[in-house]
Amino acid sequence: MPPPTDCYLRPWLVAVVMLLPGVGLSMPALAAGGAAVVVEAAESRNLTPLIQVAGTVISRNDSRLAAQVDGQVIWVAEVGTLLETGEQAARLDDVLIRDVLVEEQARLAREQANVKFNQAEAQRLVKLAKDNNAAISRLEQAQRDLVISRSELAAAKSRIAQSREKQQRTLVKAPFAGVVTEQFIQAGEWADPGTPIVRLVDTNSLEAQAWIPVTALPYIQAGARLGLTIAGQQVTGTVRTVVPVGDDQSRLYELRLLLDDGTWSAGQSVRIAIPVAEARPVIVIPRDALVLRRDGATVFRILEDNTAERISVETGMAEGEYIEVIGEINPGDTVVTRGAERLRAGQEVTAKQRVAGE
Repeated sequence: MPPPTDCYLRPWLVAVVMLLPGVGLSMPALAAGGAAVVVEAAESRNLTPLIQVAGTVISRNDSRLAAQVDGQVIWVAEVGTLLETGEQAARLDDVLIRDVLVEEQARLAREQANVKFNQAEAQRLVKLAKDNNAAISRLEQAQRDLVISRSELAAAKSRIAQSREKQQRTLVKAPFAGVVTEQFIQAGEWADPGTPIVRLVDTNSLEAQAWIPVTALPYIQAGARLGLTIAGQQVTGTVRTVVPVGDDQSRLYELRLLLDDGTWSAGQSVRIAIPVAEARPVIVIPRDALVLRRDGATVFRILEDNTAERISVETGMAEGEYIEVIGEINPGDTVVTRGAERLRAGQEVTAKQRVAGE
């Protein structure tokens, strides 16, 4: 077999060279004299120590609508029904109440007749008494009967008003706009006063509820803005109130936050960043500058001769895309934010300043 010519050797040599450690770099990087990296300067910021507290998105209007009179339920709104304020959520049979109302109206007519008669009798006896043709005792008796009949008339009117009110209350109405989320009773069942019938939830008036430790109370006031994470989104909320009475068992305090506009739903889980101390100055770097390995977190700092120096650090508080580092990092140090995973200590680099938002 003839020996390999130069045209056959070149591809083999190129392949061997590319397989050598550290040689598989892009040609632009080799031409520039080092590994291409993106850098940013460490800086000092005042950060507030925070803890993450689990919470829930709840509705400010969440009610179990109950029967106000006794009766048989004849209709209940289906789960998922959207109700406006004043719309019917359930209806009870009012046959018995209507029968009582007819009886009370008849009694009212009788009392009206008694008042009319006693009033006329009293007026007649007043005239006779002036002419000394009637005994004073008879006049006083007539006046007493008139007072009694008038009181009976007032009681009859009151009973009619009560019956009409009971009739109105056989209709269970929505006190606010919302959606029916549960049915506690079905049509055909008997309901007593106070028996829950449906659960109505206002899906528009939402807020976040959480329970916080007593150590956080001095650092949270009504109107303060706190960061929240809902469904993976970073949002903010306004503290509406902190209930200053702790739970007997957990010793935690209730926190309520108003949510900014968003497509949230009652029942969603939420995490709230709660301050637990005063803000203090710390050294922060972008999160992307951290290289996490089994032996801990490290950062590559770029020296004046454009070589990378590996520095072990510990992490602390975080704020957005920045995180506190504790170690031999000073404000103004240039750290690698992109490309650090491929670096080795002492390796020469070609640095590009990080642009905000990249």
